[in-house]
Amino acid sequence: MSAAADSAIVVEGLTRKFGAFTAVDNVSFEIGRGDIFGFLGPNGSGKSTVIRMLCGLLRPTTGTALLDGIDVRRDPESIKQRIGYTSQKFSLYEDLTVDENVMFFGRIYGLKNRRLKERRDAVIGLVGIGDYAGRLAGQLSGGWKQRLAVACALLHEPNIIFLDEPTAGIDPVARRDLWDLLFKLSSAGTTLFVTTHYMDEAERCTDVGYIYLSKLIVCGQPKTLKALPEVTPGGHRRLEVECEESRQALERLRGVDGIADATLFGQNIHLLARDDITEADIRGELERGGIGAREIRQIEPSLEDVFVMLTRRHAGTPRKR
Repeated sequence: MSAAADSAIVVEGLTRKFGAFTAVDNVSFEIGRGDIFGFLGPNGSGKSTVIRMLCGLLRPTTGTALLDGIDVRRDPESIKQRIGYTSQKFSLYEDLTVDENVMFFGRIYGLKNRRLKERRDAVIGLVGIGDYAGRLAGQLSGGWKQRLAVACALLHEPNIIFLDEPTAGIDPVARRDLWDLLFKLSSAGTTLFVTTHYMDEAERCTDVGYIYLSKLIVCGQPKTLKALPEVTPGGHRRLEVECEESRQALERLRGVDGIADATLFGQNIHLLARDDITEADIRGELERGGIGAREIRQIEPSLEDVFVMLTRRHAGTPRKR
């Protein structure tokens, strides 16, 4: 297998078995240089095993993965020199200051003297953590800890960075600031491989892959995934209902023949309904329960709809007809 010049990662048939258990089963995808690839899936689905193989930490049972044109099976040590990694759990030294952490990891990467100082200044400036350079890492908030982790991962100027749930447990403002940093890195040509459970973060990715029970069941641009026929089957449409007493309304609508799926999105209800279910039918059902509908409108599916529908299909969960 040869990697295209504009591909940072090319994976083909990647499989990992632990005895009789298959943790990753025949996974294939390709990530362009400078892309932000979102990797999603339930806990235990195989995400971490894929990352460990791509980082050269775990040898694939079968299949091939090329990072920057280097085969992870043949030369895992070269892979480690070309990638950065940040874990979900803060793994730097909390009893060292921000600056001491950066300098320590710079030396781990083999940086010395003037070059070390140049890279230290560059990464601290890039992530905007200079005001906290003298603070102990353990005293930082979650968002600033993640910025520090990204700074340390960037010291050796890797072309590819793996971020394992980088925004888990941090506040919305810090989450947005961190994504602004990721967009900046992507614009500069760094390829980002990001795991997340947040659908709004998946929407921000160039491409998204969804792994379930060890198999990659879908991969592509968010807009392409939303257009899959399995997501909104023929003869159906998606509707949003804005109404009073939405929880009670949800229970009534779930009992209507012809509504295949109903769920709450904030204070509104999203429906997957047969085309012959009219707005009048929905209003009438709600009115019989003493509930008024303020507005009913047709909508496009969300990425959450994509993953829910595909998961049910692969799990064999029947949809209500």
